[in-house]
Amino acid sequence: MDDVVGPHGLGQKNERGERLVEWAQRNDIIIGNTWFEQLPRRKWTWKSPGDGSRNQIDFILISKRFRNAFLISKTLPSADCYSDHVLLMGKI
Repeated sequence: MDDVVGPHGLGQKNERGERLVEWAQRNDIIIGNTWFEQLPRRKWTWKSPGDGSRNQIDFILISKRFRNAFLISKTLPSADCYSDHVLLMGKI
């Protein structure tokens, strides 16, 4: 798992997160936005409409072959996209 998920994710994985990691391992994919150290406010991708809790549930998936080409990822909470998700961007 250490070669798929980086050390900078947010929160704990649930069953769906575990399935994503297993799928990524089988397909030589990395979960790109877990490899870059960011402030917690730049990691969360979804805000609960009810209680306002924040989680990282959107991911950038990249072939391991192109891992070195992926330079950074972060969220842009100030981008107004009329959703409970925030814009997630990656730089290649």
